[in-house]
Amino acid sequence: MCPPADEKGKAGPKPAETPFADMPAVPDFEAMAQNMGKLVEQAGKVTAAYMRPIERGEAKTGQADEASEMVKVLGRVAERWVSDPQKIIEAQSSITSDFLTLWSSTLKRLGGEQVEPVIEPEKRDARFADPEWNTHPVFDFVKQAYLLTTRWAEGMVEQADDLDPHTRDKARFYVKQIAGALAPSNFVATNPELLRETMAQNGENLVRGMKMLAEDIEAGGGELKIRQSDAGAFQIGVNIATTPGKVIYRNDIIELIQYAPATETVLKRPLLIVPPWINKFYILDLNADKSFIRWCVSQGLTVFCISWVNPDHRHALKDFESYMREGIFAALEAIEQVTGERQVSSIGYCVGGTLLGVTLAYMAATRDKRIASATFFTTQVDFSHAGELSVFVDEEQIRAVEEQMAERGYLDGARMSGAFNMLRPNDLIWSYAVNNYLKGKAPTAFDLLYWNSDSTRMPAANHSFYLRNCYLENKLSKGEMRVGGKLLDLKKVTIPIYNLATREDHIAPAKSVFLGSQAFGGPVEYVMAGSGHIAGVVNPPNKVKYQYWTGPKPEGEFDDWVKKTEEHPGSWWPHWFAWVEKQAPKRVEPRVPGEGPLPALEDAPGSYVKVKA
Repeated sequence: MCPPADEKGKAGPKPAETPFADMPAVPDFEAMAQNMGKLVEQAGKVTAAYMRPIERGEAKTGQADEASEMVKVLGRVAERWVSDPQKIIEAQSSITSDFLTLWSSTLKRLGGEQVEPVIEPEKRDARFADPEWNTHPVFDFVKQAYLLTTRWAEGMVEQADDLDPHTRDKARFYVKQIAGALAPSNFVATNPELLRETMAQNGENLVRGMKMLAEDIEAGGGELKIRQSDAGAFQIGVNIATTPGKVIYRNDIIELIQYAPATETVLKRPLLIVPPWINKFYILDLNADKSFIRWCVSQGLTVFCISWVNPDHRHALKDFESYMREGIFAALEAIEQVTGERQVSSIGYCVGGTLLGVTLAYMAATRDKRIASATFFTTQVDFSHAGELSVFVDEEQIRAVEEQMAERGYLDGARMSGAFNMLRPNDLIWSYAVNNYLKGKAPTAFDLLYWNSDSTRMPAANHSFYLRNCYLENKLSKGEMRVGGKLLDLKKVTIPIYNLATREDHIAPAKSVFLGSQAFGGPVEYVMAGSGHIAGVVNPPNKVKYQYWTGPKPEGEFDDWVKKTEEHPGSWWPHWFAWVEKQAPKRVEPRVPGEGPLPALEDAPGSYVKVKA
């Protein structure tokens, strides 16, 4: 941010006359020395936590493959530039010119002149929020030098000739990771706020941070598992995932939860929710104010939700068909026993939605009509414009993942959690690394980030099928996927569909969800909500935080559809419920979980959701 313009109309920060004005003039050197000794001691514990799994032969594999892939991809970019000497000279001239301009600007500032910045961070970049990044010429120089370098590196990727799109996407991704890691805000010596904190606390912040670093490496089994929230502040079933209900069915794959009614009458047709197994279902039941499940119950829906098992080696051979039969089909049979209803409304979220789409195509092929309508939350069934996770998907990378899974029968939950965090490294990795390990501050309690760190494993057969058939080969939308001996055709799915996308989704982009809408053979209500993959879905009406857009039938090009939309303030939840209720408005007496043919096994949220990865 620039300060107000001066009387001549020139903007720019003034040189700091007294850098670190609020820092003690003379630190307590004795306390500093003692803390440095403690820091070395804690560093030894960090090393021990890292080495222990290696010495026991329990070290997790995969990091070497990832590093090798990064070197290989960036090497391809370098090859394109080296093959054209003239372009190399131009690239060197560009960065040299930028730094000469910056150096000249800094000299003027040191001489007392006010100058415009050569480059500024984006307004949403919180890394450089401390005022001294602007007011102190040294830190301003460091900041701008970093920004110029990262912009130049990004340009090298964009301007490299003859790169295939996938390689370019991967190169962009790796440059973003390197740039995030090397930011001057991540180091004590180059971050004015960290310098002030360290001097003011005589290094105690670094000792606390190193202690947390050792604990987090220990918790990650030799790999760093950055804490994003105060885990001790939450207990599943106590102050998170608390909507009343009962587990009424259990097998090797699922627990089925039936939620207790809260209205005098309920819609006759029940609702089945199919959450992703990559994460735990309680993203839809964080707390009373944010819970989509609790809200559905309050509208008079009989809600059933699948809680997937957190798999281990025993589930290695469970594939997509297993999850369809032992997951969705088993749930449908249990719901019919409990309610007497043959047909249900359904919701699928993310990969749970992809499974639901596969299941609907299979049911269409077998003339099974038990699912009368389907709602998809940020779901892809066509992966031709898949989100940023596609950078992890090609033949070589999938083969490496399959080799890792073959050793244990599953993919460790930390792998997927790490991949999601890497999509937003500055927000989900480095901000916490700085706060935790350099400032020495434990993160605050935040239910969403607690859920985000509560990762799950993936069975080998299931995950391999998903990566190959969906992300790599896009077989479902092409009509080439086979499940249970049936060739699947989404055009034969003619039931009503409510397809929710979110505008800023980097996992299931709105354009991809829009394209997937055109794969179905029946009526599709395509709705786009504000925000991203999680916040756009978990957007209760009482918050009035984001908006949503409705428009015509999802045909043609996505950008053309957007131009024809109508914006609505607030949550899309009431709009969706009106859509569901209109299809089957008849109401009946409430159903109490556990009082039907299937007795209650235990209280919601059950046992499967409490198993840690």
